Amino acid sequence: MLKQLCVAALFVITGTARAGIPHFNVSCPGNLDVHADKGGAIYINGKETKLNKINANYYEATGAGVTLSIAINPDGSILVSYTGKHGIHGICE
Repeated sequence: MLKQLCVAALFVITGTARAGIPHFNVSCPGNLDVHADKGGAIYINGKETKLNKINANYYEATGAGVTLSIAINPDGSILVSYTGKHGIHGICE
Protein backbone atom coordinates (compact mmCIF):
# COMPACT_ATOMS: atom_id res chain seq x y z
CA MET A 1 0.00 0.00 0.00
CA LEU A 2 2.79 2.43 0.90
CA LYS A 3 4.53 1.71 -2.41
CA GLN A 4 1.33 2.55 -4.33
CA LEU A 5 0.97 5.84 -2.45
CA CYS A 6 4.58 6.77 -3.24
CA VAL A 7 4.05 6.05 -6.94
CA ALA A 8 0.83 8.11 -6.94
CA ALA A 9 2.62 11.00 -5.21
CA LEU A 10 5.38 10.86 -7.83
CA PHE A 11 2.82 11.19 -10.63
CA VAL A 12 1.21 14.17 -8.91
CA ILE A 13 4.56 15.89 -8.40
CA THR A 14 5.64 15.25 -12.00
CA GLY A 15 2.34 16.56 -13.35
CA THR A 16 2.59 19.66 -11.19
CA ALA A 17 6.10 20.43 -12.44
CA ARG A 18 4.95 20.39 -16.03
CA ALA A 19 1.64 22.20 -15.64
CA GLY A 20 2.97 25.74 -16.17
CA ILE A 21 5.29 25.06 -19.11
CA PRO A 22 4.10 26.83 -22.28
CA HIS A 23 4.80 25.60 -25.81
CA PHE A 24 8.12 26.92 -27.15
CA ASN A 25 11.04 26.10 -29.44
CA VAL A 26 14.48 27.64 -29.01
CA SER A 27 18.02 27.02 -30.24
CA CYS A 28 21.02 27.28 -27.96
CA PRO A 29 24.67 27.67 -28.95
CA GLY A 30 26.42 24.33 -29.37
CA ASN A 31 23.70 22.87 -31.63
CA LEU A 32 21.13 22.40 -28.88
CA ASP A 33 17.53 22.40 -30.10
CA VAL A 34 15.00 22.72 -27.31
CA HIS A 35 11.30 21.94 -27.65
CA ALA A 36 8.52 22.09 -25.05
CA ASP A 37 4.89 21.09 -25.40
CA LYS A 38 2.38 23.16 -23.45
CA GLY A 39 2.08 21.51 -20.07
CA GLY A 40 4.34 18.72 -21.26
CA ALA A 41 7.90 17.57 -21.28
CA ILE A 42 10.96 19.47 -22.45
CA TYR A 43 13.26 17.92 -25.04
CA ILE A 44 16.87 18.68 -25.93
CA ASN A 45 17.74 17.39 -29.41
CA GLY A 46 14.71 15.10 -29.24
CA LYS A 47 15.51 13.52 -25.87
CA GLU A 48 13.31 14.15 -22.85
CA THR A 49 14.87 15.99 -19.92
CA LYS A 50 14.36 15.81 -16.19
CA LEU A 51 12.17 18.80 -15.26
CA ASN A 52 12.31 20.55 -11.88
CA LYS A 53 9.83 23.27 -10.89
CA ILE A 54 11.49 25.92 -8.74
CA ASN A 55 8.41 28.16 -8.55
CA ALA A 56 5.42 29.10 -10.73
CA ASN A 57 7.62 31.12 -13.10
CA TYR A 58 10.95 29.29 -13.07
CA TYR A 59 11.94 25.77 -14.08
CA GLU A 60 15.16 23.84 -14.65
CA ALA A 61 15.47 21.01 -17.13
CA THR A 62 18.50 18.71 -17.13
CA GLY A 63 19.64 16.46 -19.96
CA ALA A 64 22.23 16.03 -22.70
CA GLY A 65 24.96 17.25 -20.34
CA VAL A 66 23.34 20.67 -19.84
CA THR A 67 20.94 22.41 -17.49
CA LEU A 68 18.33 24.72 -18.99
CA SER A 69 17.02 27.61 -16.92
CA ILE A 70 13.51 28.55 -18.06
CA ALA A 71 11.96 31.79 -16.82
CA ILE A 72 8.40 32.76 -17.66
CA ASN A 73 8.01 36.55 -17.58
CA PRO A 74 4.79 38.28 -16.43
CA ASP A 75 3.94 39.11 -20.07
CA GLY A 76 4.15 35.39 -20.96
CA SER A 77 7.45 35.63 -22.82
CA ILE A 78 10.06 32.96 -22.19
CA LEU A 79 13.76 33.36 -21.37
CA VAL A 80 15.85 30.20 -21.74
CA SER A 81 19.55 29.98 -20.87
CA TYR A 82 21.81 26.98 -20.48
CA THR A 83 24.85 25.86 -18.52
CA GLY A 84 27.01 22.99 -19.73
CA LYS A 85 30.18 21.21 -18.79
CA HIS A 86 33.25 23.23 -17.85
CA GLY A 87 31.17 26.37 -17.19
CA ILE A 88 29.94 26.80 -20.75
CA HIS A 89 26.78 28.91 -20.72
CA GLY A 90 24.65 31.14 -22.92
CA ILE A 91 21.25 32.45 -23.89
CA CYS A 92 18.95 30.49 -26.18
CA GLU A 93 16.96 32.16 -28.96
